[in-house]
Amino acid sequence: MTNRDVLVVSTTHDDEGKARALAGAVIGERLAACAQLHPVGSVYRWEGEVRSGPEWRIDFKTPAALADRLVAFIAEHHDYDTPEIIAVPVVAGSAAYLAWVHAETAG
Repeated sequence: MTNRDVLVVSTTHDDEGKARALAGAVIGERLAACAQLHPVGSVYRWEGEVRSGPEWRIDFKTPAALADRLVAFIAEHHDYDTPEIIAVPVVAGSAAYLAWVHAETAG
């Protein structure tokens, strides 16, 4: 099924507990139907220096209609100065899964 009204919104956190807490808060607010946490190694430029370290990536599945609210919620509840918050469209997927994303959110 082709569908562009569902997004995967991603952010990262430097602490697994904080990542899980943020994921739980988002799901509790029904701003996403699902949050998946992945340990990742990040290399990035910050304040003029190349840095690296472990992080936890959180991928939220949400209707596009909730994107602005979800982005604002993540930014408000994140302790990074400039948290990564990006969204990519789901271009195809299981009709049942995509319907579930809509059913489990406030969208």
